Amino acid sequence: MNSKRLFDCIDHQLQNFPKPDMLAAKENGVWVKYSTQMVADIANRLSAGLLEMGVSGNDFTPEGSDKIAIISNNRPEWVFTDLAVQQIGAILVPVYPTTNPLELAFILNDAAVKYVFVSSIDLYKKAKDVCVNIPSVKNIYCFDKIEGVLHWSELTNLANETNLQKVNTIKASIPSAHLATIIYTSGTTGTPKGVMLMHSNIYSNVAFAKESFPFDDAPETKTLSFLPLNHIFEKMVTYIYLYSGIGIYYAESLETIGDNLKEIKPDGFTTVPRLLEKVFEKIMLKGAELKGVKRDLFYWAVALAEKYDNLESGGWWYNIQLAIANKLIFNKWRDALGGNISFIVTGGAACQVKLLRIFNAAQIPVYEGYGPTENSPVISVNRKEKGGTKIGTVGPPVNGVQVKLAEDGEICVAGPCVMLGYYKRPDLTAETVVDGWLLTGDIGVWVDDKYLKITDRKKELFKTSGGKYVAPQPIENKLKESPFVEQVMVVGAEQKFVGALIVPSIPTLKEWMREKNIPYTTTEDALHHPKVLELYRELVQSFNTFFNHVEQIKKFELIPREWSIETGEMTPKMSLKRKVVMEKFKDAVERIYS
Repeated sequence: MNSKRLFDCIDHQLQNFPKPDMLAAKENGVWVKYSTQMVADIANRLSAGLLEMGVSGNDFTPEGSDKIAIISNNRPEWVFTDLAVQQIGAILVPVYPTTNPLELAFILNDAAVKYVFVSSIDLYKKAKDVCVNIPSVKNIYCFDKIEGVLHWSELTNLANETNLQKVNTIKASIPSAHLATIIYTSGTTGTPKGVMLMHSNIYSNVAFAKESFPFDDAPETKTLSFLPLNHIFEKMVTYIYLYSGIGIYYAESLETIGDNLKEIKPDGFTTVPRLLEKVFEKIMLKGAELKGVKRDLFYWAVALAEKYDNLESGGWWYNIQLAIANKLIFNKWRDALGGNISFIVTGGAACQVKLLRIFNAAQIPVYEGYGPTENSPVISVNRKEKGGTKIGTVGPPVNGVQVKLAEDGEICVAGPCVMLGYYKRPDLTAETVVDGWLLTGDIGVWVDDKYLKITDRKKELFKTSGGKYVAPQPIENKLKESPFVEQVMVVGAEQKFVGALIVPSIPTLKEWMREKNIPYTTTEDALHHPKVLELYRELVQSFNTFFNHVEQIKKFELIPREWSIETGEMTPKMSLKRKVVMEKFKDAVERIYS
């Protein structure tokens, strides 16, 4: 495979399908589109401005090249900066807007970042406070116009014929083995590790995923982007879109996704399961408000969809019923997503099988994929082709990637997508990449010798005091199938039995209490009500039947508030930080085992 640099996507688009909406975003309430030519010009001008400020790839080594940090929500300027930094051989260090000041200081110091780009006044203040103590940082530029703060246009204004010529010369000299980015993964443990990804790593993942899924060249299509761009999944997918001529529209925020879908009617998007769960909850709450026959029809359709299997036909009678459900009920779901969705790819955490069945039955195709940052990231994905998808697995490995399972079931991967290593941490690199094989830390099995299924995270397995191993994720995902359960964490390491912290779905619970004529005063009171506790006891017992004796939940505590990124229990890609939850709710855990 002839490896390109990521920024070659601009020339690729200009030559093959120049378009009016390479990127688009809402500015002051109006969708503003940036054509391929405009993006090319802006990126070149920004590259030239950075050169004038002394930014350089220097000797093109990971240590020698200058680093530029970006702390911003998704917007066209994010991609302009990414492209402009790459084109002069500097290295982009993206940081989550939600990163706490301690981690931010660690990252900026570790990478010796020279300039920082931020999107808003809040992020500017946060960065400014941290950068006071970081000698390498020379200045902070902001994408929003703010009084007294350097605006990023001050850099593009420095472009002239001489330095633009220089940009072209440097661009031509950058090898595909040069680092495109260092992505610090906070993970759920310890200090952040800087994953070094070369152009060739990410580009090969783009090419493999494009061919395997497949993503066809489709200049007429568009997609909505809202997963953080500083996460490798959204970044890699962005380059699939750019190399395929698919227009990228940025959602204003997570809250406006619903409105944005209706406005731009995209052909697809990528997501994490947590957001699909939220969409499904909204749909179910609307269904609960229906009356009479309409309500019965709604629940009939959902129950039908829960039995859907893409590989095994439910028979002619089932298919007729599903066709009716699609005409009467699910068409409204599709309209709510803009009416044009031909793909949704989900990754980052395990998606509930029930949700996958329901959405796919409703002709909203959701494909689950899998891969860590260290593999740029995709290892496997369910495919569009007939027989390419098996619900409950993460699909077949993508073409070009080698996968093997170690003796203990750990998923190991080799090929051109595997990272160069962890920045300045040869010790960690040596533990993680052994003889060219990346050890993912995930445990998996093959299904039908074709599809990969993740059974758990190696680190999350725990032993009870009786010495039996328990995998928390499958138990948690099963429980989350209940409309009464918003979030759940299974506990029990070194204890006699398995317990659980359960965050109830308050809207569903309120509705149930109303029907049962139980007064709802506060969430705290509701969760101590004998009838509510009984409801959750019965619910847990009904789910225990799916698990062996050791895995069954014997006691639980109800938690009155949702875990979130803001309050620190979730990582930015919405995985549970188990240590943090254990620490914050240790009283509840103690009550389980007292």
